[in-house]
Amino acid sequence: MKFLRKTLVAVFVLYFALWGVTLYIHYPNPYQSIRLGLAPASKTPDLMPAHTIAPSSNPIVLPTANEKIPTTVNWQGKQVPWQTFLDASHTNEFLVLRNGVLTYQYYRDGFTPTTRLPSYSVGKTMTSIMVGQLVAAGKIKESDKFVDYFPEYKAGTSFDRVTVGQLLDMRSGVGVSDNYPSGPQGWGVGIAQMYATTDMNWFVKHNRKMAFEPGSQALYRSVDPQLIGMIIKKVTGSSVSDYFAKNVWQPVGALTPATWNVDHVGGIEKTFCCFNATGEDYAKVGLMLMNNGMVGNKRVLDLNWIKRMSTSVEQLEGSGYGAYVWHPYPNIDLMDGLHGQYVFIDRATRTVIVKLSDVPTDLDLKAPTTQVMMDIAKN
Repeated sequence: MKFLRKTLVAVFVLYFALWGVTLYIHYPNPYQSIRLGLAPASKTPDLMPAHTIAPSSNPIVLPTANEKIPTTVNWQGKQVPWQTFLDASHTNEFLVLRNGVLTYQYYRDGFTPTTRLPSYSVGKTMTSIMVGQLVAAGKIKESDKFVDYFPEYKAGTSFDRVTVGQLLDMRSGVGVSDNYPSGPQGWGVGIAQMYATTDMNWFVKHNRKMAFEPGSQALYRSVDPQLIGMIIKKVTGSSVSDYFAKNVWQPVGALTPATWNVDHVGGIEKTFCCFNATGEDYAKVGLMLMNNGMVGNKRVLDLNWIKRMSTSVEQLEGSGYGAYVWHPYPNIDLMDGLHGQYVFIDRATRTVIVKLSDVPTDLDLKAPTTQVMMDIAKN
């Protein structure tokens, strides 16, 4: 009994010590942090606070048809059955949209057309869409500096010279690591801290160290779209979620509410990730982009910004990149999330593909998965 009492006391002391540490560094409490760290990607949206994004009052119901997917596909250098690809790439949903018609839908057991799933870095592209609207409206210029909007964050270093355009193309130089080590040690890196933080202002204040001079090179950094999201909130005078609902989500005809995870309720959206929606509504955003910013006869996004998003400015990780959109092949636009979230757009074949997955952090399946989507689009 004496040993048991000592053990229990030690456990309680450790727990409250961890509670104090998480409070000090603005993390969720230890229990919430552990749940978030262990959950599969598809379960994370409900483990962080979020703002709700209202759907359209006149939602667009996509017409459907039955497309026969090839029985085998080229996956990692060999032909495998279609279901083997879906399983091996941890697919929860796979949708194909041709000429605005939903021709193929796959849902793993436990997932349905109304299941809301996370975007991870697909959310960066949602952020780019909002910036494009605000640039077209003359409310933001790419030459603007971050500290023009937030003079309180001036650091007296090259951080003060970081521009909107550099943030959009991952050329800012802000030194927040985007490495994703798996396991508990992963919570110590910059990207994990930003993902979990309960106070984004505190995080930015303590993470302004520069890794290189602004504009001198390009390196994928999720802190860049996070800073852009803060600018959006400042410029619009509303939450990112409310702006997105009115100016993007409702105009594309979204059928279901989306959510955007925030540092705390009423706080700041995590605009480098953390947008959550159904597969069909992701497809509607892809369709709007494929249609050069149009939904029916209504313009949602300026044509100049469509060109900006469709043009590679840098080469990152072996692929063209610009304005938070990847270009793995000529004339292909790709939104890409950490755990196998994709919105693939091929204007030549009028195809949009949505793939939402639960790929473990330590697996890199982007290249072979993109090849499969390319083959499907050209089929």
